[in-house]
Parts: sequence; structure tokens; C-alpha cells
Amino acid sequence: MIYLDNAATTPVRREALEAMWPQLNGFGNPSSHHQVGEAAAAALLEARRSVARSLGCRPGEVTFTSGGTESDNLAIKGIALGAPRGRHIVTTPIEHEAVLESCDYLRRLHGFQITLLPVDAAGRVTPEALARAVRPDTTLVSVHYANNEVGTVQPLLELAAVARAAGVPIHTDAVQAGGWLDLNVSTLGVDALSLSGHKLGAPPGIGAVFLRGRLPIEPLLHGGGQERGKRSGTENVAGALALAVALRLAGEERTEAARITSALRDEFIGTVLRETSSARLTGHPTERLPGTASFVFAGTSGEAVLMELEQRGIVCSSGSACAAGSSEPSHVLTAMGLPADLAQTAVRFTLGVGTTAAEAAEAAAFVRAAVAAVARLRA
Repeated sequence: MIYLDNAATTPVRREALEAMWPQLNGFGNPSSHHQVGEAAAAALLEARRSVARSLGCRPGEVTFTSGGTESDNLAIKGIALGAPRGRHIVTTPIEHEAVLESCDYLRRLHGFQITLLPVDAAGRVTPEALARAVRPDTTLVSVHYANNEVGTVQPLLELAAVARAAGVPIHTDAVQAGGWLDLNVSTLGVDALSLSGHKLGAPPGIGAVFLRGRLPIEPLLHGGGQERGKRSGTENVAGALALAVALRLAGEERTEAARITSALRDEFIGTVLRETSSARLTGHPTERLPGTASFVFAGTSGEAVLMELEQRGIVCSSGSACAAGSSEPSHVLTAMGLPADLAQTAVRFTLGVGTTAAEAAEAAAFVRAAVAAVARLRA
């Protein structure tokens, strides 16, 4: 099997498992005031400090969550309801569902107005469009760092500068960017940033969100007041340790891993485009994640191509894993201007740090055969 679905989830790093084991093998509630609980609290504090070092922020600005979806929800709803200067939010139509549904919740139940920034055919937004959209009553801007379906990377530094000049907090969903791009929040200029552990080598069920200290946050979960009142519930200490290690290693390896994987990705894209006449690359041609190669194949069915590829030992996806099974075309691709019928032919290949040149080449060679087989069946 050749696994090319790393945007959905990544293999768990051995180092992350080893970091978890003492907590899984032992026990202790970090809120308990005895020796066992205090040991768990010390481990949690070290994990928080490690994540803070990776993000370039203070430990108190790191809140552990159950994953990217909760991180997005806490950032968006927490900031919007914590101290709104108005009831207007600016985001994009190609965000992950966790962002779009959070915004829609605020619209339906709290009367917020939502402005969706236009994106170009490559899935990029411009600082000029954001500047035009921000209003005196805008309380939050949320633009993801990189798209989960097509891999397009946004001009986040420039977007953050626009929001900062307007005095509006800006959140970025960095779930897909976590293993590939610089996450220093001071450099990026963002006020909130969401992460998910299983996208960068930690197990599912752990995430984190950076929330700048000056921001009042309305919590989603109420109870014992853990995570400095931002996220009640007994903390997942083992998961936090795994996330901290995976994030640290991703940062240490990022430059070389991105260089190697980008080269494999470009070779993969070139082979598919040369050998498959119906293939069309989606997303930005250069400003894209190192591992992402997403295509549409006119005259086919994306799901049928996936099945053909899986029979040949190639595991990939038709887009976001969170939308798997939906009969609707990708909201990302249609927002980028693709017709609905063409959007439904999409297939996403996402290489990881463990993908070899031989695997990428073999997978690329099989794409033409799989697409041709589906086209014959539909003819």
C-alpha cells in the first residue's frame, strides 16, 4: 500500500508514542493536589511550555483541546462572544467546515453578519479584498493558513497586517500548515491559531489553540475551569505530551522535509499532467503546501477513480476527510469557479515526510491507468 492521504491524518511518530507512555502507563489528574496529580500537572506544564516555544508565544496563551475542530470553534466563538466590538465577521468561502459552521452558528443564534471574501481561481484571497471588507463593527477575521483540499497557502502575513491596522483580531486555522510552515505567531502577526495533533504525527484526540493573552474569551465548555477557564474538563496529559513532541520535531525537520517533499510533489504533478490528458491541477501552482497535489479529471468520477487507485494499492481521497460520503461537490472548488460536475471529479494526493521517491513515482504511473479505466466505464 502507498499512503497518499496525509492531509486526512498522518502516521503517529514513535517519539510521540514514547512521550505518551508514562502517562498512559500511570495515572493522575493534574487538578488533584497530591503527589500523583502534581506529577501529571508538571508533565502538562512541560507540554504547554514546549508548544509555546514552537509557536513563539507564552505558555499561558496555549490552550489544549480535543483537536482542530474544537480549536476553531473555541477561537471563533470565544473571540466573537468574549468582547465583541460589533457583530460582523470576515472569513472566506473555502475554509474548513469547522470555521464555516462556527460562523454560521454565530449568524443564526447571535445575529452576526458574515462576509465571505472572494477567492481567485487558485484559491487565494488578497489583502486589498480584506481591507475593503473590514468595517467599524468587524469583531473577527478568520482566514486559514493553507487550504485542506487544494493546498493553497494564503498571504497570511499581509492579511494579518491589514487586520492589525484596523484593530481587528485575526484567527488562522493552521491545521494543515502545522507540519510544513512556520508557526511563529509573532512573525505571522495573528491573534489566534488552531492546531490538530493527528495532522503532524500525534494521535487523534489532541489539539491546541493559541489565544493572544489580551483577548477576552468566552469558553465553550463550562465546568471545573481547567485551562485557565478557557476549556473546562480534565486535560489529556498524554495527548498534550505527544502533541508537544510532534510539533517540536516538525519544526526541527521543517526546512529539509519541505524541500524534499516539494520536489517529489512537483515530479508527481508533472507526471500526472503529462500522462493524463484530462488532468487539471487545482490550487495555486507554486504557493501550495509541500505535500499536496490535487486534480480534477474531466469525464470521470472522483470516487470511481479513488476505487480504481485503491485496487492498485494507492490510498488517497477526493477532498476533505470531514466531508467524505457527501454527494455535494466541494465547496472549495466551486468557490474557486469550477463547475459542480467538474468539481465532483476531484482527487487529492497528499504526500508526507515518509513518502519515498519510488512510492511517488509508482503512484503517478498508476493515475493514468485508473483514470482511463473509469473513463471507459462511463463512456
